[in-house]
Amino acid sequence: MPAGTYLHLEEDLEERFQCAPGPSGWRYTSGRSDGVRVDLVVDARWRQIRVEVVTPTWWLRGGVTGPELAWVRAAGETGSEFGERASGFVSDSPGFLVAVAHSLGLAENAQADVRLVRLSGTSLSTLTATWRWRLAGTSAYETETEPLPVAQYEVTDLSTGEVETVHLAGDVVLAAPGIELTDLESPPNLLA
Repeated sequence: MPAGTYLHLEEDLEERFQCAPGPSGWRYTSGRSDGVRVDLVVDARWRQIRVEVVTPTWWLRGGVTGPELAWVRAAGETGSEFGERASGFVSDSPGFLVAVAHSLGLAENAQADVRLVRLSGTSLSTLTATWRWRLAGTSAYETETEPLPVAQYEVTDLSTGEVETVHLAGDVVLAAPGIELTDLESPPNLLA
């Protein structure tokens, strides 16, 4: 079960995480130095079936229900319900990048457009947008035990045209915009 630390470069925040495949999916949990917690559960097809993000003042719970993404967002005990035609959530937590990349199941040089709800800031404000993901290539990096396949994705925000690159090794983000992997206690799970 990989565990480690990501550094959010712009805010200089640490995110301690654990992730693991289960009998019918995958789970990612993390806690950040600013008090933000993430619990992300996907099913065997990498659909985000249970998502919980908690900040010091706001919380959001939701998941995919058929073609819809449904969630409740609140600053207290009672929240407001929302729904959107989208494939899942994305935020600054690297766990969401892993879930989206694997849900697309792209072949080398293939691309797909995916509609996602972006969670922003400590108020967990939401914005729905479409991104184009392209699997630009996979490289093997030598390690002490066996070669580690690293997938390089080009992610384009279709509303701005901005292109960013994400490097994944199984269920761990090795590098992404504003994210640095600073500690990894065990090897990534090399997922199919």
